[in-house]
Amino acid sequence: MLREYTLADLFTLGNAACGTLAIFLCLQYLAEGERRFLWASFVLLPVAFVLDGLDGLVARKLRRGSRLGADLDSLSDIVSFGVAPAVLAYTLGMRGGWDATILLYFVLCGISRLARFNVTSAELADEHGKVRYFEGTPIPTSLALVLLLGVAFRGGAVHEALWGGALRLGPATLHPLVLLWGLSGSLMISATLRVPKP
Repeated sequence: MLREYTLADLFTLGNAACGTLAIFLCLQYLAEGERRFLWASFVLLPVAFVLDGLDGLVARKLRRGSRLGADLDSLSDIVSFGVAPAVLAYTLGMRGGWDATILLYFVLCGISRLARFNVTSAELADEHGKVRYFEGTPIPTSLALVLLLGVAFRGGAVHEALWGGALRLGPATLHPLVLLWGLSGSLMISATLRVPKP
């Protein structure tokens, strides 16, 4: 299989590696409580975003795009911009039952959004094969949530001090801040929201 990889695919795999390492570092932070692990996790996700942009640029420059590359890109994106931001939120205190449900919803929306893009990209493309717009927000927009968490972490507004506090709703706890993940997921799967593609 190694012979099937292009140079662009290596950037894509770098994206996935950054997202996976960010998740590992969250676990390390929970185990040892050292802030440096979480800061490294926050840095890795923007690096994943840069690599995600470079893979397409390299594929276009070398004119070596592939179906494998397109699928690798979507699978890498769900790790770095779907699962990793949800794990960060959970790590920093959004661990109530309703929190977990909304974070799961966010990840499933990300998976659904990428699957829809893969299936519909051909019909959304113009005569040159370029997709003109995204249906719903692109999954890397979740980096805004990562940035928000970084600001909260720097200011100590995490764990019991999360912005918005906590509410007991029926059998489980909800941290209202997690609703931003629910909103982000809903925007990703919107059928009416169209975002021009650069």
